[in-house]
Amino acid sequence: MLKKILNNKPLIGLIIFSIIVSIINPRFLSFMNILNVLRQTSVNSIIAIGMTLVILTAGIDLSVGSILAISGAFCAGMIAFGLTPVISIILALGAGFLFGMFNGVLVSKGKLQPFIVTLVTMTLLRGATLVFTDGKPIPVRNGGAIFDNIGEGYFLNIPIPIYIMVLLFISGYFLLTHTKFGRYIYAIGGNEEATKLSGINTDKVKIMVYGISGLLSALAGIIITSRLWSAQPTAGSGYELDAIAAVVLGGTSLSGGVGRITGTALGAIIIGVLGNALNLLDVSSYYQMMIKALVILAAVLMDRKSK
Repeated sequence: MLKKILNNKPLIGLIIFSIIVSIINPRFLSFMNILNVLRQTSVNSIIAIGMTLVILTAGIDLSVGSILAISGAFCAGMIAFGLTPVISIILALGAGFLFGMFNGVLVSKGKLQPFIVTLVTMTLLRGATLVFTDGKPIPVRNGGAIFDNIGEGYFLNIPIPIYIMVLLFISGYFLLTHTKFGRYIYAIGGNEEATKLSGINTDKVKIMVYGISGLLSALAGIIITSRLWSAQPTAGSGYELDAIAAVVLGGTSLSGGVGRITGTALGAIIIGVLGNALNLLDVSSYYQMMIKALVILAAVLMDRKSK
């Protein structure tokens, strides 16, 4: 019994925190606010799914926010240029996938540290986004029903981004628990050298993992662009920290090889609930940044202690 409780510390913490906030502000547990939390959480959750795969291989991806921004800008720019929204979305997703694979090639084939590689691409792609947009938002005036619904649509009174988030979590769970590719991801994080000696192409797996991370970041960028009806040059700034926090809070080890996609879902909800609660309690955004940083630090310390 005690072991089960210790294994569900994030869930217990979320429940206790939610009870305290709901007592202080009864609006917290209203249906509309819960939907609002899930909708706000959806973008970070989508990025965190890709981040989970990367961290399970003992890697890190700091470029997710920049890939989000440049993919959203590409999509808005192509629609403004006259391409159909569907083609623009596909090309933007493809661009995000290629950016992610570029990271993977440098990490696997170049034998470079993931932190350094993704830090460089984060800066490079952020600069490329500012060049592409000239530092100004790109409005989307003729996005059409498909593009508009990705970020703004509803089905059965539930926002479409929530459906996308749930579908991707289910897909991520299936990938990690019911496919050879998922087992290879865990194996690389556990012992990459032994995995390579067993005949598995570890470079190919890592390239695909970073590619998936880039693809999901691009999808998050399209959702934000659709929601705002414009591509912002500074979109996604700091999102990599929220994604890493969600993954680590969910129990995935930064050393790789240990973690669950269900834990990431819980971690993303914790980050979303924390931000929403602080807003309802009128906590300054400056203090919110400090609190999030302390939460990340606490999660890392718990990870080290459990190891």
